[in-house]
Amino acid sequence: MFKKILGTGAARAVNVLTQLATLIMGTRCLGAAEWGKAFIAQTDITFLLIGIELVAGSGLVYFTPRKKLTTLMTISYGWIGVVMLFYVLLFFVFSFFPSFYHTIVPEGYGWLVLLMTFIYSLHEFNLNHFLGKEKVGLFNLLFLIQILTQVSMMAVFIFVGELKTAYALLYSQLCGYSLATVIGWAILFPTMKRERIERFGKSLWEMLKYGTFMQLSTLASTLNKRFSLFLINSNCTPSAVGVYASGTQVSEGVNIVGQSFGLVEFSALSNTNDKRRASRITLRFMLFSVLLSFTAIMVICLLPSSFFEWLFSSMFGDIRSILLLLAPGVVFFSAHIVLSNYFSGTGRPHHNLFASLIGLSVTVVSALILIPRWGIRGATITTSLTYMALFVYQIIVFLCLKNSDIKCKPNSEE
Repeated sequence: MFKKILGTGAARAVNVLTQLATLIMGTRCLGAAEWGKAFIAQTDITFLLIGIELVAGSGLVYFTPRKKLTTLMTISYGWIGVVMLFYVLLFFVFSFFPSFYHTIVPEGYGWLVLLMTFIYSLHEFNLNHFLGKEKVGLFNLLFLIQILTQVSMMAVFIFVGELKTAYALLYSQLCGYSLATVIGWAILFPTMKRERIERFGKSLWEMLKYGTFMQLSTLASTLNKRFSLFLINSNCTPSAVGVYASGTQVSEGVNIVGQSFGLVEFSALSNTNDKRRASRITLRFMLFSVLLSFTAIMVICLLPSSFFEWLFSSMFGDIRSILLLLAPGVVFFSAHIVLSNYFSGTGRPHHNLFASLIGLSVTVVSALILIPRWGIRGATITTSLTYMALFVYQIIVFLCLKNSDIKCKPNSEE
């Protein structure tokens, strides 16, 4: 299992390097305002994916060992088509109210946001299928193809095509999603068998029921980000969004630790019914994740402001203060990722929803008080408080469930 973690960690480390290269190109060549616009468009895509992932999302990892591929693909692709049609109609209606529409989606980016959402949905189906089959190597391969294509194409768009707007990032991501999707199909389709689809209605209901808890949790998390962005937009300059986005992206580099443990954990727990073993794996992974994340964020926080100004340009020297305020949240988040995958992998995703709702309430109250007063620093404090609330709820529930599982199976082998 630790071999899979190391492989996933290596892939995520490459992702950090490509994100860093992307961040440097974006901040130096696009500027804070265009970079902030790209960040908002990416958040829109994340928001739209929630509707698709009610059925065709990470819940597929849980159902892949339990249902036939033909069943999962038929239901997922059908759902993607229906939801995307709804989004197209929704954007068309919004276009008649441009002042409202362009506060949500940057002007001129609507169709691109829709196309990227659709392509990423197909790519994500492949990723989740391989993860559900515990083929972590193939998962990492497709992930690497996606991110390496993205960073390469962004360099081409900026330095060859001289594209100096948010389109440079979004077009490059579209290229990465598209290539990874095609290669994923080339690997997946030859493995398909001619099988009868299992009971369609029953399977759809099971996937929707499981996915609803997971995606309502994601919705609450996304609303956390969107609410803070909305207040930053309302109370700060457009460039402030770019600086805030850059600071959060640097901190997300540390999140690869928790994500690496979490992905392998989710894959393993989805393929076992031993809840006591699941608890032991979770505790072990959470300990390593927190220690490694703490070490990494401390090293980054020791870097001087002049380093970030040299790396990203003089407009981004304030990143260090953002990172210092985000540091506690990063550590809490590393534990939160592992605990979230425990609840999802053991068929208890409703606890992630409850945690996210608690986090959303903390975000709303904190953001309304702190952002108008302290701007992007208030937003970063809000983020750290939110992640702390998520962790506190989840660890309490985890310990209660762990004790309950022990009492249910007192004679189970340790």
